[in-house]
Amino acid sequence: MDSGDAQKTTPNLSDYTSLTEPLKTIPGLPDYGWRVPLSYECNIKCKPFSKPRLNLIPQYVSLGVRYFGFWLKKKRQGRRPFIDHLNQTRHMPIYGCPIGGIGSGSIGRGYRGEFCRFQMVPGIYHYSTVDADQFIVCIRKNSETKYIKVLSCAGRRKKNRLKAWDWSFPPENGVYHALYPRAWSIFNIPELMVTLKCRQVSPVIPHDYVETTLPTAAFIWEIENNSSEDLDVSITFTFKNGQGTKEDRDGGVWSEGFRCDCDGDNEAKGVLIHQHFNGLKCSYGIAAKATEKVSVSVKNRFNPQQDGSDLWIPLKNNGHLDYDFITAPTPPTSKGEELASAVCANLQVMKNSRSHCEFSLCWDMPKVQFASKENVYTKRYCQKFSNQGSAAEICSYALKNYPKWEAKIEKWQKPILESNLLPTWYKSAIFNELYFISDGGTVWFDVTDSQHETVNKYGRFAYLEGQEYRMFNTYDVHHYSSFALLMLWPKLQLSLQYDFGDTITAEDSQVVTFLMSGERGIRKVANCVPHDIGDPEDEPWKRVNAYNIHPTHDWKDLNLKFVLQVYRDYSSLEDKKYLETMYPKCKVLMETSRKWDVDGDGIIDNSGYADQTFDAWKMKGASAYCGGLWLAALRMMVSMAEELDKQEDKADYQALLSRGAESFHKKLWNGSYYNFDCSSSIYHDSIMADQLAGYWFLKASNLPDEKIFPSENVKTTLLTIFDKNVMGFQKGYMGAINSTRPNGKMDPSSPQTEEFWVGITYALAATMIQEGLIEEGFHTASGAYHICWNVLGLHFQTPEAYTINQGYRSLAYMRPLAIWAIQWALEKFHPNMLAAVKVETDDTFQSSMCETLVSSMYDSRIENEETFPSFWSESKMDVEKDKELTEQKIWQ
Repeated sequence: MDSGDAQKTTPNLSDYTSLTEPLKTIPGLPDYGWRVPLSYECNIKCKPFSKPRLNLIPQYVSLGVRYFGFWLKKKRQGRRPFIDHLNQTRHMPIYGCPIGGIGSGSIGRGYRGEFCRFQMVPGIYHYSTVDADQFIVCIRKNSETKYIKVLSCAGRRKKNRLKAWDWSFPPENGVYHALYPRAWSIFNIPELMVTLKCRQVSPVIPHDYVETTLPTAAFIWEIENNSSEDLDVSITFTFKNGQGTKEDRDGGVWSEGFRCDCDGDNEAKGVLIHQHFNGLKCSYGIAAKATEKVSVSVKNRFNPQQDGSDLWIPLKNNGHLDYDFITAPTPPTSKGEELASAVCANLQVMKNSRSHCEFSLCWDMPKVQFASKENVYTKRYCQKFSNQGSAAEICSYALKNYPKWEAKIEKWQKPILESNLLPTWYKSAIFNELYFISDGGTVWFDVTDSQHETVNKYGRFAYLEGQEYRMFNTYDVHHYSSFALLMLWPKLQLSLQYDFGDTITAEDSQVVTFLMSGERGIRKVANCVPHDIGDPEDEPWKRVNAYNIHPTHDWKDLNLKFVLQVYRDYSSLEDKKYLETMYPKCKVLMETSRKWDVDGDGIIDNSGYADQTFDAWKMKGASAYCGGLWLAALRMMVSMAEELDKQEDKADYQALLSRGAESFHKKLWNGSYYNFDCSSSIYHDSIMADQLAGYWFLKASNLPDEKIFPSENVKTTLLTIFDKNVMGFQKGYMGAINSTRPNGKMDPSSPQTEEFWVGITYALAATMIQEGLIEEGFHTASGAYHICWNVLGLHFQTPEAYTINQGYRSLAYMRPLAIWAIQWALEKFHPNMLAAVKVETDDTFQSSMCETLVSSMYDSRIENEETFPSFWSESKMDVEKDKELTEQKIWQ
């Protein structure tokens, strides 16, 4: 299928570019972020990848048979396969900004008010929306209740539960706005002239290695009374045990009230729910701050399986819960029972004024195990709180300290948000894509037994390749997302590197059957980088390489990516001890990699199977992707050897580099770009979007080298990719397709050639911006953001890949964090774009650049008047109309 066919299959995406960008300034909300009315619905029906083209199916039949046997074996063991192709996560376009810090479990939020997507056990997700987890408003006037509703537009999932509650808040009266790690929900009640605004704050703070680990979030409710009468208002926070699964009814759950000092004369009052996950203790805590103006009442226990009238009726009659504060524990639940608790903040809001109340939520599970239960790990936040249970203290701490968190978050985000040279969409994407750093099955453990001081001091860190691809720290993918760690928590990047460095010379002789070929080999071969650090359904760090589709010991990119990251990290942090530790490991990896140069021409050769991160895309002989990585690694080894005064090594690597660079250009350069590979395949001259991956890291590390990648070749290649892989599909509003043929048609040689990879698109954009192709870079990146966040309903679950026919693969994936490579490129090569903070200027260059960057994304709307398929155009018009009407209704 060529790009023309794609135009017929996919509607005109340029008209979707602003569906979730703020139309108006709303007091108290950022001007930038992901904003939708609560009435917003994504009407596009996406589907996960299921099968390749018919002509490609024969090569995957044996893989399918072996995978099914592997799947059955795992099921018999009571385990989940690391990728469950038979139970793929379905498309649910409901998600908003998740809550919590990094590495201590996570809870998702829906943009309509849901609590959903729970991850309490490391790396294991439950995609449940829990009806009993809600905020409720009650408004009284002259001792009479005038209004009481659940503050959610998601409705009830289980119709036989909580029927007594009023779930009818009109979605057209609400707005949601996300700018990770904060989010805002606004509820307008025009009949009472009241507006409620909830601000959700999580402690995700760059360069902070303690507060950022806390398993908590704060919710600040601002009540604005624009009427001519005083009102009594209460906000009630309800929460249930468990994660919305059948295990919630296992029994043994109990609750107790608590009160803690908080912020001087104020105190936190709330309820703890005690339970077990995976055999280890976990306590939920909900709390509100009691002040001179805010009274707090609690209900330690109610039954979320019934109609909820035992909570609703007293709340409706009195405007608050029982004032009898009971700290005594409730009886534990029996088998089949669930337990929910509530905390209510009540205050008077005078006419034509505003007041606020504050809540916090925490999930305190200080010790965890993976499925094999061979080790018990202590979470990093226990550096600050007891590892014996501190839920009450954490709730109180959040209520006291969230203003400090917000001040640091605002200071961090300000240079980007206030720059008048950056596109509007980017100001949302750069922060909202960061959701995965906390919601990526992330773990952050306290460590004392590492041989590396950095690991002991800052902890051990891991995140999943994706919520569906359950492997920790998948290295070929982390290579792209590592910019986020290096820029925001650089010690975690070093910690991760030290962990991988320790695995290089290790061997694990356990025999494994590789699913693609059926061959048998050992789990981990010595002197190479493992694919991943392990599966949470097993025992990560102890048993690496959960991935068993291909043997990865001779993947041509893994070793080289380690070398590239080592030097890139060193060039940024100038940590000489790190370089000295890593250099011998890099030498080992380069010696292993050198053996892949089959013909002795100085360039490593791919083996004719999918032996790199594109694991369904075969390369043979010298290739643009792996050959470029090899040259970049050699160049970095030259610099490392020079830095460490290893003159013999330097001479060796320099000689090999010179020979390899000459061969690389002779075999692959065609005058417009580098051929995909030098094989005899008819697809050898395809245009690969990621062909400059090696050069990207060289330039990012301040090591561009004309002898390796001449600047004219680089620019010509990038413009060719932009023309064919980007602009050839919906005028660039889909991002960059992985591969095209020289005539711009889609490359059908692999399922992955026909995919658009979000992380690859962002990395390509970063490469363009590094080279000064700023307009092209932002246009390229905008396509990936808009297709996921505005069109396909993949917000806060950005996938690895999507296709022209509304397909996706691997929801909530690591690689899109590569958007931080764009920020890296801006800060290193175009710092003026961040320094230009909302000031009037006579600089016509800056003004025209600003106009170009912001408006170029939208110009093709006028040019392209193609007809929409009806269900897309109607969805677009409905959303835009609802959004504008909602914002006008609430804020005019």
